[in-house]
Amino acid sequence: MKILVTGGAGFIGSNLSCALLEEGYWVVGIDNFDPYYRIETKKKNLDRLLKYKNYKFYEESILAEKKLQEIFANEKPEKICHLAAKAGVRPSIQNPKAYEEVNIRGTLNLLELAKDFQIKNFILASSSSVYGQQTKVPFSEEDRTDWPLSPYAASKKAAEILLSTYHSLYHLNTTILRFFTVYGPSGRPDMAPYLFTESILKGRPIKKFGDTLSQRDYTYIDDIVQGVIAALDKNFEFEIINLGNGKPITLSELIETIEQILEKKAIIEPAPSQLGDAAVTWADITKAKKLLNYSPEVSLAQGLVKFIDWYRETVGSNC
Repeated sequence: MKILVTGGAGFIGSNLSCALLEEGYWVVGIDNFDPYYRIETKKKNLDRLLKYKNYKFYEESILAEKKLQEIFANEKPEKICHLAAKAGVRPSIQNPKAYEEVNIRGTLNLLELAKDFQIKNFILASSSSVYGQQTKVPFSEEDRTDWPLSPYAASKKAAEILLSTYHSLYHLNTTILRFFTVYGPSGRPDMAPYLFTESILKGRPIKKFGDTLSQRDYTYIDDIVQGVIAALDKNFEFEIINLGNGKPITLSELIETIEQILEKKAIIEPAPSQLGDAAVTWADITKAKKLLNYSPEVSLAQGLVKFIDWYRETVGSNC
C-alpha cells in the first residue's frame, strides 16, 4: 500500500510517516518547507524518514498543479493523507489571503488529482477551530460549524465542504479528522507547551492571554497518529471524526504541570484575550472510539514529560 502524505516534513506529517513506514507501508512525502517556523526543524524531521527504503520525498507545493500531476503519475499513490496547510489562528488574521490560497485551493488541487487517479481513500486533517465559540461541550461532529472565528478556521471549514462535494460528485471515499491541539516531541514551536517550556527554562515571562479558565483539549502526537492510521485503513465512504484527548485542561493547569516537571516557577505576564481564540476546545471522542477503536493513552503529565525530555535533549541542552 502506497500512501501520499502532504506536509510530510511537518510535526504531525513526519510522525505519521515514520509510523506508517515502520508498519511496512510505502510512503510518498510532499512538503514545501513553509517558513512558518524554522526550516531546519522540518529538515531534521525529514532526515529520519530518508533512512527508510520505502520512503520517497518531493520538495513541492500543493499549489503547483503540474508538478503534483507528475508526482501522482510517477508514484501512483493509493491513498492520501492531506496534512499540508498554512497553520496558526493569529497569523491568519494578519494574512488571510495566504490561508485561502493554500488551505482551500491546495486542497482542491489534491481532490482533482484524487478524482483523476481514482484514489481509494482521502483523509483530511481538519481542526477543532472549525467549532468556533461553542457553548455546548464537549464538541460533537453533529454540532453546527457555521461561525469560525478566524480565516484559518474558515479555510479549514471550506476544505471540509470541498471534500463533501467531491464525495457527492465522484463517490470519493473521504474522512475528515478534526485534530484537537496536538503536542509532543518535535512539536511546533508556536504552541503553548513549547513556548511555556522554553520561557520557564530561560527565565523569560509567559504571556497569559485572557481568562485563566480558558481550556484546551491537548492530544499527544502518538494518539493522533494511531487515529489517523486507523482512518486510513477503514476506507469510509464519508465521515467526520474528532481526534482529541477528551479531557480539556485550563491554561493555569498547563502552566502548573510544566512548572512541576521542570521544578521551576514561571514568570507570568497577564495579557488580553487574543482575537480569534476560542474560550474552550473539548472533543467528544465517542464516534472515534466506535469507528476507529480510538483510545488515547497518554495523559497530559505523561506527554509533557516526554516533550520536555525531548526539548532538553535536542533544543535546550544548555538550559
